[in-house]
This record gives sequence, structure tokens and C-alpha cells, in this order.
Amino acid sequence: MRSQSDPLDAIRERVEAGRRLSFDDGLALEASNDLFTLGTLANLVRERTNGNFAYYNVNTHINPTNVCVYTCDFCAFRADLGEDRAYVMDRDQIVERARQAEARGATELHIVGGLHHKLPFGYYVDVVRWIKETAPGIHIKAYTAVEIEFFSKIARRSVEDVLRELIEAGLGSLPGGGAEIFHPEVRERICGAKASTESWLNIHRTAHRLGLHSNATMLYGHIDRPEHRIDHLVRLRELQDETGGFQTFIPLAFHPDNSQMAHLPKPSGIMDLKVMALSRLMLDNFPHIKAYWVMLGLKTAQIALSFGADDLDGTVVHEKIYHEAGAETPQEVTVAEIRRLITEAGRVPVERDTLYHRVERAGGSWTTREHIDVPGLTLAGAARG
Repeated sequence: MRSQSDPLDAIRERVEAGRRLSFDDGLALEASNDLFTLGTLANLVRERTNGNFAYYNVNTHINPTNVCVYTCDFCAFRADLGEDRAYVMDRDQIVERARQAEARGATELHIVGGLHHKLPFGYYVDVVRWIKETAPGIHIKAYTAVEIEFFSKIARRSVEDVLRELIEAGLGSLPGGGAEIFHPEVRERICGAKASTESWLNIHRTAHRLGLHSNATMLYGHIDRPEHRIDHLVRLRELQDETGGFQTFIPLAFHPDNSQMAHLPKPSGIMDLKVMALSRLMLDNFPHIKAYWVMLGLKTAQIALSFGADDLDGTVVHEKIYHEAGAETPQEVTVAEIRRLITEAGRVPVERDTLYHRVERAGGSWTTREHIDVPGLTLAGAARG
């Protein structure tokens, strides 16, 4: 039994009243071992924001190249140009992947990869254009802020110009990767060469100003400490206050295998659920929190639907980055399996597209339309035959 001075009691009052939690509140939650209370509070916010719905989508990943100029300690995906495992996908391979995705009924292609110093910016634009010409109905979510900064450097053009050209080619939104941990004590040690915290935030700020929605991530469970994680969440919350352009936050559990940090253990299931709950409680202005089953595992992701998460991601065909780092999850799951996991967790499964329009299927076609009105959720109508 907790004492009357327990900080969780005051935090509970603020959460129930819909008031914003402070940095110190976040640290108090991190310090608590009362996982049940954290889950209860996060679930309160989750249901206040998204009711009893749990979202998923039908998507496919494309990683155009694994050659990368950066050598981030945690990355097991990258390759040097001369390695046997190094690759670059050509037009035919990209087009075939887009055709396969369209045939499977995918509504989204998720594109991220290495930063290949021998490829021109035009190649990355062409990847988007080739897909859009092949499967115009599929939403293209492509290129992290780290990639956008790299394109700006090799093209010697502003971030805004780079984004405008990609939008013209068919870019629909930005993924949230590359955020890792914002605090310099950690970032400089694990990925100091790539986009700075300020650059990552400014690229998303610019994307939002141009009308793109984006996601945000945090890589946790390596050398990060509680204050680093709370700092990360507060910085994201501040930018969301400014732009309103983020739609989903995805906590990413560190996978050490085959990386320079292979000596570190994976985060525990307790930590996974605690970070999920903290994310929902601190990010009061983010509409959605995703339990990315590829990194969490299907069972933990299912439990996370009661710890603040309202989204399981999707079918995730052809994912390479986290499987190279030791993820033991399947390369894909079926829609039936996702819906079963959601239903078994006591939630109502809803297929969505990238921008959280509800997807309805009939025969070989799908349409998106406005969904049931849920506080904090805005869905507009659209159609695709």
C-alpha cells in the first residue's frame, strides 16, 4: 500500500484531470516499479484518445540499399560498398516489389535504407517515382530525417527543396526513424556522425509546414537512462505543440545482435511495457502510440494494447533492418492473425491507411472513409478503386 505522499497519487490526479505531466513526473513514473498503475493510467489516456479501437494496416517494406556511409554502433543492417552482402535495388526490382504490394492489397509502402555515397539524389527520387507510376494508389511513406539530411548534402540543396521534389515525385509522409535518443550524452556515443537532434527536429518541422504528416520514434534499452528517455519525449511533445504534424509515436526496443553493441542485453518485457505506458502518458498531444510487433514480439505487442498502444503496425512484408539485428519475429503476419491478436486483447480491430482513414474492402478493391468519431481522432474520407 502506497503512502499518501507517494508521487504516483499526484500523477494519477493529473492524468485523470487531463493535465500535462512534467519532466519530473516522467522521472517519477520511470522510478516506479508499480507496472500495474502505469498501465492503468496509460490505458485511461489510450481509451480517452482512441476508444476501444486498435489499428493495423496492410503494408510492405522496401530497403533500396544497405550500403551506408555511417557506422552507428547499434546498426546491424548497414554494409560497406565492397562487402559481399552489399546491394542496391534497381528499377526492375523496385517496380516488382511495388507490383507485389499492390497485388497483396497493400495500402502503404514503407521505404528506408542506407545512405549510399555513390548514388545521386536522383536515384532516391526515382525510387518514389517508379513506385508511384507502378502503383499510384499506394501511399508512399519514405525516408527518415537522417536520409533527408543526407540527400540535402549530396544534392547541395536545402531540406525544403529536397522535400518538395520528393513530394512532386509522390512522397506521401515521413517515417519516424533516425531519432534514436536525442540527448547528446547518448547520441554522440551511439550515432554521433549522423543527423543531430536539432537537424532531425527541424526536418520534421519543415515537412509539417509543407503539409506532410510524419511519425516519431525512440530507440531505448541500450545505454540510455530514464532522464534521456523523458528528455526525448518532452522534445517531441514540444515540436508537436508547435506543428501538430506528428501522428504516431513508436518506441523501438533495442536489438543488439550483430551490432557493435552486441555485448548489451535486450530490454526486458517489463521495460517494454513501462516505456510504452510512459510514451502514452507523456505524449498527450500525439494521436497514436504504436506497438511495433517486429521489435517487441507479437505477445508483448498484444499486451501493449492495454499499456497505452492503440496500433500494431501492419503485415510488414520484407522488413530487413531489425531482423538483421536479431529480431526473431516472423517476416510478416497475416491480416487474420493481426485481427485475432487484437480481438483476443479485447479491442476492436480497424484496418487503416497511413493517414488513419478507415479501410473497407470488397472483392479486389478497397476504399477509405470517415470512421466513428473518437475524441482526439480525425479521419477524412477518400476513395480508391
